[in-house]
This record gives sequence, structure tokens and C-alpha cells, in this order.
Amino acid sequence: MKKYNVQNYIRYKEDVKKATSKVEGKFWDEYTRDELILKFLPFVENIARKFSTSDQASGVLSINDLIQEGNAGLVKAIGKLDINKVTDSDDPEKTLKCFLAKRIKGAIRRAIDINRGDIRIPEHKLNEIRKNPKDKKMVAMFFNSMFLSIDIPPREGEENFAYQIPDKSEPYNINLMNTYLIGLLRKHLNEQEYEVLRMSYGLDCDKMTAKQIAEKLSIPGTSNYVRVSEIKRQAVSKLIDSVDPTQVLDYL
Repeated sequence: MKKYNVQNYIRYKEDVKKATSKVEGKFWDEYTRDELILKFLPFVENIARKFSTSDQASGVLSINDLIQEGNAGLVKAIGKLDINKVTDSDDPEKTLKCFLAKRIKGAIRRAIDINRGDIRIPEHKLNEIRKNPKDKKMVAMFFNSMFLSIDIPPREGEENFAYQIPDKSEPYNINLMNTYLIGLLRKHLNEQEYEVLRMSYGLDCDKMTAKQIAEKLSIPGTSNYVRVSEIKRQAVSKLIDSVDPTQVLDYL
């Protein structure tokens, strides 16, 4: 677990304990909105603690941050709650917890996805991947998005507004991502494949074009940049075949 402010966490726990002790012993339809929020603050922490707080899983976010994001999700969920449906169910507590848990987890996952790094995969795809954690397609999506997507420029004469929009996103944890990727590349690739991916992505150096990489690695021929692209695709295919899905699951 990464470091976090222990004093603030202890103070938070004490405040939650005092607050929840004042809202116990009521029927579900007797709780006000604020009382329901207070009652389920410990529930948020239980959910947040099920998320990995390793650097590659949550990036810059500590357990305190996960709890905070979960609490924000709880507040929004309570605002959308129809208490009549809860009280009419056979098990009101189970119904309420199911309703809240889904939205609390969603809030925490979105925060992790936003703050973890500069890799961006649509949320519906991430949810699809999480349901099938052993699917090899997840590994393919990870490495294709990291290395091959940067090689797809707009066609000549074709207007593509996406390439006209400046990228103002700030990579929060790029050094960590680079270190992690270098470890995978060194383990599964030969020296030439490693160097091509390292320089094309800019893992511990400036990003280079295929032509620049060919010159750096002394690859002969007037079309040596084509060979660089071939090596890159070959390396990505090797990573997809060699890397276990669990090795990239935390990043997705």
C-alpha cells in the first residue's frame, strides 16, 4: 500500500464512528438523505479497500483518495434513490446495498481510470474486460493502444478533426508506466525489438520517428523505416502472445 496521511485517516474514522452512531435504529423510510449518507460511509470504505492500491493499479491514488471518490459516488447515488422501491422489496437492506455498491464502485473506477496514466480506453470496454480477466484480447488491446495506435496518422488529403484537437491531458503517472513497460519488454523481447518499442514510445528517451529509429539502430536501406514498422508489429505480437492477462489487468 502506498503512503497516505495516517492522522487524517484516523480522524476520519473517528468522525464516521460518531456520526453513524447517531443514525442507527431507524426504519429505512425514516432516514433523511443526509442520514442515509452517514449510515453508509463505512460501507464505502469496505468497497474501497477491495481495490488494489498498488502503483500500477491505482497510480497516484491512495486508499484515502479511493474512499473520498467512493463517498462522492455515494452522495450522487443517494440523490437518485427511490426509497419506496427499497421499502417494497423483500430485503430492503440488500436492495439498497446493491443499488449503492454499483454506483460507488463505478465512481472509484472512473477516478482510477482518469488519474492512473495517459492510456485511455473507453469505460464500456474496460468493464467488458473486467468481466473476462483471462481474455487474451485484453492483452492485445493494452499493447495495441500503447504502441500501434500512435502510428495511425490521417490519410493524405483526408480531414480528420480528431487530429486537429490539441491534447491537453496531463499524464499523471507516466514514469511508473514507462518503468513497468520496460520490465515487460526486457523480459519478452530481443534487443532490437526492445529498442524499437522503447524509442517509438519514448519510454526513457524522446519519442522518435521510424526513420530516426532506423538511423539510430543502423538498419540499412532506403526504406529502412518500413522495416522498423515491421519490427514494431512483430514485437507487439510477441508481447500479446507472451504476457499473461493478469500482468496488465491492474492497468486496465
